[in-house]
Amino acid sequence: MTVPPSHPRFKSLETRDRLAAMVQAGVTSPQGLIAHGRGEAFDYLLGEATQPFAEEAMRAGCAALLLARKPVLSVNGNIAALAAGPMARLAKELGAAIEVNLFHRTEERVARIASLLRDAGAERVVGEQPDARIPGIDHDRAKSSVQGVYGADAVLVPLEDGDRAQALVAMGKLVVTIDLNPLSRTARAAQVTVVDELTRAVPRMAEHARALKAEGREAQLATMRGYDNARVLGASLESMAARLQRLAKEGVR
Repeated sequence: MTVPPSHPRFKSLETRDRLAAMVQAGVTSPQGLIAHGRGEAFDYLLGEATQPFAEEAMRAGCAALLLARKPVLSVNGNIAALAAGPMARLAKELGAAIEVNLFHRTEERVARIASLLRDAGAERVVGEQPDARIPGIDHDRAKSSVQGVYGADAVLVPLEDGDRAQALVAMGKLVVTIDLNPLSRTARAAQVTVVDELTRAVPRMAEHARALKAEGREAQLATMRGYDNARVLGASLESMAARLQRLAKEGVR
């Protein structure tokens, strides 16, 4: 399908086409299409725009990952399909490894995603030969790498399963997530939650990481000291509620 740029839903339809093509290519699972649609519904409530509370969380998340001894970014099929290049750039800015980690795991899919990330410029990709397991998880997302998420002290886990996010926090890791649903288990378990759409958030986080590196460690520490994830989650819900109320009033005029 060729979507004309003049179409009012151009970006959304282009993204859906990209995901559908990546299912055919063996990168994304069919179940990933459902997950994407659910997130897109929340993006409507945000006005399909990055909000100030998301910018605050992005900066805090980058500060946390820059301060970490061993930061790692976790990538699944949807992330690889939509943001392989931006994730590779973010990993470079943060000095982080990338782990391929899948719920609907096959070794063929893992290899394809790892190859896609490397082609996009990622320098350190692990997960193809897992050598550890996240405790407390009974499915394939427990499979991990000592050089990846298992051995990390801070992890970025976008589009994450709530049980693994909770398990990572229980292991003592600092968890940063990107999740359009501020009510999800992942959003509420993470210490830093970016309530924003993936393809907007990841390139912007790379910019924040670059700026924070230039500002230095004291600025990074100050950013984390001033951050309150509960307040940010509350702000995201207030923003959605206010938008709904505004639209409701406009609808009765």
